[in-house]
Amino acid sequence: MTIAKTCDVAIIGAGPAGSVAAAILVARGYDVVVLERQRFPRFSIGESLLPQCMDVLDEAGMIDAVEEAHFQLKNGATFDRGGARAEFDFSDKFSLGWSTTYEVQRDRFDKLLADQASEMGVAIHYCCEITGCDLTSEQPVLSYFDADRNRGQLSSKFCLDASGFGQTLANLLGMVRPAEWPSRESVFTHIVDHIKPDAFDRNKILITVHPERHDIWYWLIPFTGGISSVGVVGAENALRNSDENDEAVLWRFVSETGLLASLLSKSESHRPCAGIAAYASNVERLFGDKFALLGNAGGFLDPIFSSGVTIALRSASLAADCLDHQFRGERVDWEKSFAQPMARGVDTFRQFVAAWYDGRLQDIIFTDRQHHRIRQMICSILAGYAWDENNPFVAHTERRLTALANICRIQ
Repeated sequence: MTIAKTCDVAIIGAGPAGSVAAAILVARGYDVVVLERQRFPRFSIGESLLPQCMDVLDEAGMIDAVEEAHFQLKNGATFDRGGARAEFDFSDKFSLGWSTTYEVQRDRFDKLLADQASEMGVAIHYCCEITGCDLTSEQPVLSYFDADRNRGQLSSKFCLDASGFGQTLANLLGMVRPAEWPSRESVFTHIVDHIKPDAFDRNKILITVHPERHDIWYWLIPFTGGISSVGVVGAENALRNSDENDEAVLWRFVSETGLLASLLSKSESHRPCAGIAAYASNVERLFGDKFALLGNAGGFLDPIFSSGVTIALRSASLAADCLDHQFRGERVDWEKSFAQPMARGVDTFRQFVAAWYDGRLQDIIFTDRQHHRIRQMICSILAGYAWDENNPFVAHTERRLTALANICRIQ
């Protein structure tokens, strides 16, 4: 398919943020072209969705396709630390909204969303490498190599960057900034888990804390067909011995746990182990006169609460709405209508991440004497409802987390 030379909206990246933004915009009558660097399906980490995602997938007209794909249902999260167990069911939460979502293999999930966007009329072109962005002319112009390594240019009224960890526009425009907290790394793989049906609730993600080093944690994300994603996260350079490969690192740490090691005692490899380090990132700003950054392209926090896709989809919805109003001739304050709403939810997640690693949130999660209403409020954040300002743990996150942790510690 020949790539158009002009369009209303050019989107970099066909992951969840790019596909959803494109679907919303094309449904409102705009001409959208997506340039994706890779060929789909392709592996991507970040497989556990949050119920908040379902609201945006519904808005994009993709909810039926997702529900019909037979992904693993997810209705909550289980936490384990040295044998202490805490379980959160998303149906018992403070905020209104979806109580279930899915655990998804991202190669299948991302391709499903991209295919849905294509069927809606979005032009998606794969294997396109963005080489430049000119914002000096009246309209932004993207320069690229196509799948045949031919040079091309795409002019648009507005550009959305949904390139994920690649942060294409932020790098081209020199807007990448250091992350605000210590660098961490993760080692992960997919396994045939051979977990007995009565040993583990596959409808919940399992988060395990290292029995001695509480800043190291593990995920176990079950998929359909007896496959699971498993990974360990710790401070950069804290996981590895100098001569260890990724597989040795992962399984050495799994062997130091109780429940997780027992569950995976008969597991087999399904794909090679891999690692990613220094993944946290930040940017100088999320938008300009002719562009906006979506999802991980605008910065990434941490995988602990599976917030990545939720933030990506929320940013896609907000940006698409801003563009719709702007293209209809209305004055749009992107700071007020895009950046500030994004910051409110992201800051909530950021405070929860910080409290997880310094121990406050772990003490809250594992206490066995917590008021039910407060537990519902915490559950809402774990379900992704980090924008619900009726929740006191959204409105005053750090202060309330600190106060609650202090209460839990003296009980």
